[in-house]
Amino acid sequence: MDDVDLIGVVDIDAARAEDIARRNKTKAYTDYQDLIGHVDAVSIVTPTPLHFEIGMAMLHAGIHVLIEKPITTSLEDAHALIALAEERNLVLQVGHLERFNPAVVAVQDMIKKPMFIESHRLSIYQGRSTDVSVVLDLMIHDIDIILNFVGSKVKRIHASGAAVVSDHCDIANARIEFHSGCVANITASRISTKNQRKVRLFQKNGYIAVDFAQREILHIEQTDEPNDALIPGMKVHQSSFADGDALEEELRSFVNAFDNCREPVVTGRMGYQALSVALDIMDQIDEAARRFGDG
Repeated sequence: MDDVDLIGVVDIDAARAEDIARRNKTKAYTDYQDLIGHVDAVSIVTPTPLHFEIGMAMLHAGIHVLIEKPITTSLEDAHALIALAEERNLVLQVGHLERFNPAVVAVQDMIKKPMFIESHRLSIYQGRSTDVSVVLDLMIHDIDIILNFVGSKVKRIHASGAAVVSDHCDIANARIEFHSGCVANITASRISTKNQRKVRLFQKNGYIAVDFAQREILHIEQTDEPNDALIPGMKVHQSSFADGDALEEELRSFVNAFDNCREPVVTGRMGYQALSVALDIMDQIDEAARRFGDG
């Protein structure tokens, strides 16, 4: 990005840090503390258990923070990060990358007041991120998107799941009921035989389906114009969304937030809400697993 200087990259693997730094014409570090005093902002992309420690150190040093999802592993730690950022008037943005997905951006204005949402995020087993539940690994993407789409507080959650090939939940399903009356059914799996990323939204006078893999949007809405559509009185729009770099857009949004003193697209409080729902889902799954084991 032309409007920022890349001061350095940090990795505890010195060889990896040196390689990345050389390719990006910057400096390599193996200790994040070495950045303090030299940077205005950082992007923290570490295993989740390290988010809190590094995030707090950077905020205490007056540095703006973009922190990968989920924000932390606990609500207490997330609250502490948010409180410190607000106290220091610093930007704390959470890396819910799908908010910058061209498909999500494209359908945002089509969504009015969804009544039912169904999402599937299925991945072929890759052996990565099995140190955490699939809820924190994959499902949290859709939790954040849906919370943003619905704009209502959660009323009730019902969840189930199972650990199949790892020590943590590998497949999960959650039904979320909102005070607005909307219901969302979310499925995430990292042991599927195929990759699938789809979301379907039903609302008054319309239906929207997004296929992230095929980059397609299907929008069916009510019309007063006579037609011979498959569903009488409805017109069908089918389109493709632009191919873009969500990560680049996320980083540009972060820079814009701290450069222009604006609230980020995904605030710390939004990250907190997504984490709260995810932890509730995980607690229900763990409790069911304990009951099943006792039985």
